[in-house]
Amino acid sequence: MLNHKDVLGLYDLSAEEIDEILSVGMSMKKLLKQNIKRLPHLQGKSVTTLFYENSTRTRCSFELAAKYMGAHVVNIAAASSSVQKGETLIDTGKTLDAMKNDVIVIRHPMGGAPRLLAKTVKAHVVNAGDGMNEHPSQALLDMLTMRENFGRIAGLKVAILGDISHSRVAKSNLFGLKKLGAEVTMYAPRTLLPTGIGQMGAKVCASREEAVEGADVVMGLRIQLERQHAGNFPSLGEYAGFYGVDDGVMRYAKKGALVMHPGPVNRGVELTSALIDGDTSRIEEQVLSGIAVRMAILFLLTKEEV
Repeated sequence: MLNHKDVLGLYDLSAEEIDEILSVGMSMKKLLKQNIKRLPHLQGKSVTTLFYENSTRTRCSFELAAKYMGAHVVNIAAASSSVQKGETLIDTGKTLDAMKNDVIVIRHPMGGAPRLLAKTVKAHVVNAGDGMNEHPSQALLDMLTMRENFGRIAGLKVAILGDISHSRVAKSNLFGLKKLGAEVTMYAPRTLLPTGIGQMGAKVCASREEAVEGADVVMGLRIQLERQHAGNFPSLGEYAGFYGVDDGVMRYAKKGALVMHPGPVNRGVELTSALIDGDTSRIEEQVLSGIAVRMAILFLLTKEEV
């Protein structure tokens, strides 16, 4: 059972809560691998996904997670909702509460929106990504994938490279991995490094090679052009040449180091196709981990009510 009503970010969760989510997620993933997709854990519960931004992986993952456990699921896209008529987030939340929703999964372009909603509603709120702040379930699925492959998180070295400044995934991974005892190194163009990331616990490196040296996991991040209002690098081609990850860079990592990416991947930019499709890539495995860890989150949030 979690000590919080909501899952808004890994900054808020304790190491014990993160570990519990991962442990339950491991159990859920074993069931999924056995093709067991009819579970009673959320029977009679209702889950609403409220997305103010486009999404494929996260939204489908939460929907399937809820349905596999027997919940009633409603999807609301802001573009086709009363938001277009001027309804505020608070009023939308009150409406969903009046409909007796048990869980609201929200993605919003503004950082802090899920926290505002959580203060407004009785329903459990899960942050599916808010602006450039956090994306807790993505980091948890990344950590679940690592734990399944290594049997632990403590002592691992995880290198994160790419658009760190605009990445909510990078921040959530940093918070979660550090709490469970991993070392996190980061590398990006200076224009894509947020101020103070070193003070948050990351080791900011001067080169790709330094960041990847001895790493157990190398994680690329998508270049988020939709969040950038100015040119932070000359071109995608030059970015790939100076900051992307290829076989040459991976030689500095530990032998057999895992290659990961939150997706969608810009092939040939953050990672080469050879790495994306290679034996050490866990990008597709992360997708299944996503359903499992979201099943765990939904179950643990509503567990006391079952």
